[in-house]
Amino acid sequence: MRLIATEEAFAPVAYIDEYLKLAKQLDTAASRYLSIYYSRPETVRQLTDLNHRLAEMDEYDVDMQLLSIAAPGVQAFDAGLGAELATIANDMLFDAIIQRPARFAGLTAIAPQDPARAALEIHRGMRKLGLSGIIINSHTRGEYLDDSKFWPIFEAAVECDAPVYIHPNFPSDAMIGPYQDYGMMGALWGFGADASLHIVRMILGGVFDAFPTLKIVLGHLGEGLPFWLGRLDNRYQNILRRGGLETLGMKRLSRLPSEYFRTNFYITTSGMMSEAPLQFCLDMFGADRIMFAVDYPFEQTAEAVSFIRSASLPDATMRKITHENAEALFKIAGA
Repeated sequence: MRLIATEEAFAPVAYIDEYLKLAKQLDTAASRYLSIYYSRPETVRQLTDLNHRLAEMDEYDVDMQLLSIAAPGVQAFDAGLGAELATIANDMLFDAIIQRPARFAGLTAIAPQDPARAALEIHRGMRKLGLSGIIINSHTRGEYLDDSKFWPIFEAAVECDAPVYIHPNFPSDAMIGPYQDYGMMGALWGFGADASLHIVRMILGGVFDAFPTLKIVLGHLGEGLPFWLGRLDNRYQNILRRGGLETLGMKRLSRLPSEYFRTNFYITTSGMMSEAPLQFCLDMFGADRIMFAVDYPFEQTAEAVSFIRSASLPDATMRKITHENAEALFKIAGA
C-alpha cells in the first residue's frame, strides 16, 4: 500500500547559515534551543541533502515525502531576506521534484512579513513550480493570521486552491516565559500550545467566514484541538447567550467553532504514534481528513511507519490515511 508522508522537513543550506547567524545575534532561549539541532552535522545533512533521506525512505517503504521548510522557517527574518530565502527554498523543491517526481512533492514557503509579495510567491509556487500547497510556520514575530493584513495570503491560497499547512513555532515573545523551563518551549509542549492558539484565533477572528473554501492542514493530530472542540462551542454559545460578544471584543460567527474545523481542516499523524488518539480523531472527523506523516528528521521514520502499518484499521480507511487523502488534497498523482 502506497505510503505518502506529509510533514517532512527540509532546508536550504543558505537558510541554515542565516538562521545560525540570527540565533547568535538574538541569543534567546528559542534561538539557542533550535541551534542545538541546526548545529549538528547529521541533522543539517538530513535537512539539506534530499538524496540522503532516500535510503531511509526505501528501508521503511515510504514512497513519497511532501517536503516543507523546517521551523521557524523564513518568518524568522526581516521581510526582504525572508522572501529571498523562500524563493531559494521553493526553487530547491522544484529541482528535487523534477529529478524525482515519484519520491518528492513540496509546499511553497512564503514570508508573511510582506503579504503582497507572499501572495505572488504562492502563485509562482503553485502555477509555475507545480508545488502542492503552502507552508506557514505559525506566527510571524508574534503576529497571527487572523489579522486582516495577512489576508492577501488567503486570497492567493483560495485562488490557487492551495491547502495551507500551519506548522507550529515557539510561543511568541508575549507568551513564551512560562514555557522556557523544563524544555517545554519546543515540541514537548510549546509548539502545540502555539499552533492551537493560532488556529483558535483564526476561527474566532472570522477567517473562515471570509474564506469559506480555505483549506488548513495541522500536524500532530490537530494540535490537541479535536479534544477541545466541544468546549469551544460550549463557551462561545454561553458568551453569545449572555450578550457578551461585544463586551469581549468577539465576532459573531456564521457557525459554531467546531463546524469550521470539520469542514476546513485536515490533520496528519506527525509525531503521534498511539492508536487511541488516532481512533478518536477518526470518530470525530471520519477517514477523509486524516493523513500519515513522520515529521522527518525530528521523529523516527521506523516508529511512525511501524505505528501506521500495525494500526487496527479497515483497508479502506488505511488507504485513505496512507495515500489517498494526500493525493486528493495536495493533487499528487497516483502511483
